[in-house]
Amino acid sequence: MLKLSPKFIIMAFDRNTPFNELPNLPPLGFVESPEILRQLAKAARYLGELNGLCASLPDPQILINTIILQESKESSAIENIVTTQDELYKAAAEDGTSNLGAKEVLSYKEALYVGLKRMRDQKNLLLTNTMVELVQTIKQNDAGIRNVPGTALKDAINGEIVYTPPCCEEDVRDKLSALEQFINDPELSTLDPLIKMAFIHYQFEAIHPFADGNGRTGRILNALYLVQQDLLIQPVLYLSSYIVNHKADYYQLLRSVTEKENWNDWIMYMLTALIETTQLTTKKIKAMLSLKSDCETQMKIILGSSFSYELLQLMFTLPYLKIDLIVNKNIAHRQTASAWLKKLTDADILRPQKMGRTTYYINYRLMEILSSNYL
Repeated sequence: MLKLSPKFIIMAFDRNTPFNELPNLPPLGFVESPEILRQLAKAARYLGELNGLCASLPDPQILINTIILQESKESSAIENIVTTQDELYKAAAEDGTSNLGAKEVLSYKEALYVGLKRMRDQKNLLLTNTMVELVQTIKQNDAGIRNVPGTALKDAINGEIVYTPPCCEEDVRDKLSALEQFINDPELSTLDPLIKMAFIHYQFEAIHPFADGNGRTGRILNALYLVQQDLLIQPVLYLSSYIVNHKADYYQLLRSVTEKENWNDWIMYMLTALIETTQLTTKKIKAMLSLKSDCETQMKIILGSSFSYELLQLMFTLPYLKIDLIVNKNIAHRQTASAWLKKLTDADILRPQKMGRTTYYINYRLMEILSSNYL
């Protein structure tokens, strides 16, 4: 059970009124329950295993790109931005796309890299201006902090208001400034970073600083925070798939913190998400490494002296290949690329799929690994 100090006061909450009384972090009187401490130890153990695996990768960018693409799709799905695997990976294969869903998904991927670079450029700090740049990259516009009243979150089924975030720009900026300090100043809290991550995620969503893109920005902040805290060497852990599968609980528990100060259940949810996602991500990376090794062995036999390690890398960076992509990457001339893809198709390493006038050659076994939630 959540333990409160005698001075702890639950702020009055009215879902129809801007929640300008949203308290700053850390929550007054919060004490970790025994179940949180048990779950925390488990989460730390699995996260350490994943980080060790990432540190051992000879070329982590090869695998990270594919994992980020899959996360981009899952995170966007939470916001009901839907795109097919085909549209997403066609776009990633430098085709461009008219599909708005695929464009937003790829913008999410771009935003993650932008945030990681910006954090490292700013002495490992996660700042408000980085959050703004994240949402601008996601939305591909010049969006800024909400500066007009009227924002309210509504139930998708009955249209009733479930939460009205703080208003307006000055108050929102004040709350983001306090959140920024909580993220970056270790003296503000001695709490474990994984518990702090749960606090930070709730607080950002409760502030709801942007007109759109808050959910995706908040989920990118999770990954960046884990890197900032040296818990992961690479941003490969994303909770979107877990949230998609437990979406109702996610929103209900966010409301439960706001309305009842129920931090215990929210933190348990986030730690459970970390545990399950970390285990699955570790299994996926191991399966991808095994598949890559098998493919390398087969390709050296099939392609002989023309074997190209750059082609193998591309297969595990962009699972949908086409002749033009190989040519544009300066890996081979068109005739050689065509011959390679035919041989790999005949060996069932890649599978062709005609889309319009273009034939894509799909690393289908990699796609099975990426899309699986039960390895």
